[in-house]
Amino acid sequence: MTASHSDSLVVLFGATAGAYGAKLGSDERELILLVWQVVDLHSKKVGTLHKSLVKADNLELSDQCREVSGLAPEGLSKAEPLDRVLQQFSQLVASDLKLLGRSSYTLCTDGQLLIRQVLHPEASKKNFLLSDCFYSFYDLRKEFHTCYPNSAPVKDQTIKSMAEYIGLETDETEEDFGVWQVKTMVAIIFSMLSETCNCRFTDPETVKYKYETGPCSKSEAVDSETVIRARGLPWQSSDQDIARFFKGLNIAKGGVALCLNAQGRRNGEALVRFVNPEQRDLALERHKHHMGSRYIEVYKATGEEFLKIAGGTSNEVAQFLSKENQVIIRMRGLPFTATLEDVLGFLGPECPVTGGKEGLLFVKYPDGRPTGDAFVLFSCEEYAQNALKKHKEILGKRYIELFRSTAAEVQQVLNRYLSTPLIPTLPTPIIPVIPPPYTIAAGSIRDCVRLRGLPYTAGIDDILEFMGDATADIKPHGVHMVLNQQGRPSGDAFIQMKSSDRAFLVAQKCHKKMMKDRYVEVFQCSGEEMNFVLMGGTLNRSGLSPPPCLSPPAYAAFQTAAAVIPAEAALYQPQALLSTTRTPQASAAAPPTVTYYPAQAAQLYMNYTAYYPSPPVSPTTVGYIAAPPAAVAAAASATHTPMLPQPGALVRMQGLPYNTGMKEILSFFQGYQYAPDDYNGLIQLNDQARSVLQAPKEWVCL
Repeated sequence: MTASHSDSLVVLFGATAGAYGAKLGSDERELILLVWQVVDLHSKKVGTLHKSLVKADNLELSDQCREVSGLAPEGLSKAEPLDRVLQQFSQLVASDLKLLGRSSYTLCTDGQLLIRQVLHPEASKKNFLLSDCFYSFYDLRKEFHTCYPNSAPVKDQTIKSMAEYIGLETDETEEDFGVWQVKTMVAIIFSMLSETCNCRFTDPETVKYKYETGPCSKSEAVDSETVIRARGLPWQSSDQDIARFFKGLNIAKGGVALCLNAQGRRNGEALVRFVNPEQRDLALERHKHHMGSRYIEVYKATGEEFLKIAGGTSNEVAQFLSKENQVIIRMRGLPFTATLEDVLGFLGPECPVTGGKEGLLFVKYPDGRPTGDAFVLFSCEEYAQNALKKHKEILGKRYIELFRSTAAEVQQVLNRYLSTPLIPTLPTPIIPVIPPPYTIAAGSIRDCVRLRGLPYTAGIDDILEFMGDATADIKPHGVHMVLNQQGRPSGDAFIQMKSSDRAFLVAQKCHKKMMKDRYVEVFQCSGEEMNFVLMGGTLNRSGLSPPPCLSPPAYAAFQTAAAVIPAEAALYQPQALLSTTRTPQASAAAPPTVTYYPAQAAQLYMNYTAYYPSPPVSPTTVGYIAAPPAAVAAAASATHTPMLPQPGALVRMQGLPYNTGMKEILSFFQGYQYAPDDYNGLIQLNDQARSVLQAPKEWVCL
């Protein structure tokens, strides 16, 4: 038997202080034992069998580890740490190879967990480099299945099952833990090397030395079985940090895509694409492993989600990212008049940009106006570090923020700005009609139920299936899914039932019933309690806590689930959600509530919405349904209900200090023309805001 990669194998076995077998490495516990032996593939001779204990930082052993290995913390406390044990390993292997007259070797392990899920992650956390031999190895289970195709599937193989399949008689109790495993693996290898099998070790598994950056096209096919979503990442983490978290697993080229929020900032999530489903499945075992002091959640994702974040179509971006293995830095807050020469001068000679001006990419709106963002390429880590030291230094009259970036972030930022409309327009005004008999509930009647702990992927169809026969007792437009302030599902939903008795039965029948892989809590509640939560308040065992905005703005946005309802759908005014405190005179003067219900909107279960009023939704992004032009004209002639003003009359401010008051905002806009008094009738304001509007002023910001 010959091997193209080496002329010897080093059979390696290890154990951690935690889980054993198929869950090895899934609990982040440290390595405590290594056993190995050199095997000459030509002469079929073996070297000395070595067993070495490893001193872990945490000497506490799990019950399974104590039972299986028979080891105790007292013995481990006298052992050497992992880096020194690996140095001894290299020295002893070299000595054994010399005695056998060989010079090269490849590791051979029982499965992939020891190398990929234990050694590489632990070495990465402890900041030392593994030698080259740990980046290439043979998986004995795969080699055995190749040699014996009729044996059990690779994932079901164990050392014992492989030995039994070929008829090896071994007694596990006669040897120390680890010694029996290595001796049995060596015997299995010799059986595979026999003339009857003629098995050849020629195709080793490999571990990538480093993550490779690169662009991704939207036309590229991405297998959904290779993608995961990582959640809970530190906001400053880069693609290299994420690759380090998954050290030992092979990430596809350009396979890390950091997700951005609506403001273009990182939201603590990333989509990661691996080279094959096997690597993805190993990545899922790192759910709630730690990056620094934070634990990271790891979930399955789809290829479509990855392409939505990482894919791009711009030739300019593709050309910019075509320079491989570059470090990308994002610059934010550039003066709109900044030129390529200005940026190069700001960075200086200590951090030269790759290709000079070709290594700079300004982000612009579709009409060519600059956004203040730019991306810069550096050829090495040293230059990038020098650039990051200029974080918040001044260019012109502005301080510049610098961050590590990724190819996927370049695509996202460009896609976001290039898809921005040139002239934001307000929606067509809403037609006043008679509201339907069903409105958002109010009062103390407990005819609603609250669902808590929903899977984040759950939709309205899932809720209706979860409710079963009780869906017949749901009021029309009675399903309300709650989103958090980032626009993602919060895990809560409210359902309006036709009576309090029906709500009670549903709460009794469905409480802690399973939806997908989670149990869902179901509680009976009143319409008033539901409205408090929908408006941003809290409802728990200690009672109700009011929402942060007692008088919700009249322009809160309502979104709908496209998968459940037609494009034309009914809308509720916020007065139906939570009645505001008014004086009798103010109530009489306020215009009537208006709502537009298209004739086509016949679907009952329609609300997939967030009612959080803080921060309020900009009027330029209101989710109203546009009314037909003819209906608008008819409504305008039939009523004096005020319509929304022209675009540009309302301004949304983001990033205000939390202690900012009305006076500071008015002072900020000193010198601008004030808003017309029509706002007083259009937007339902609380008394404090109304008094400010009616006072002499120069600008009103809503």
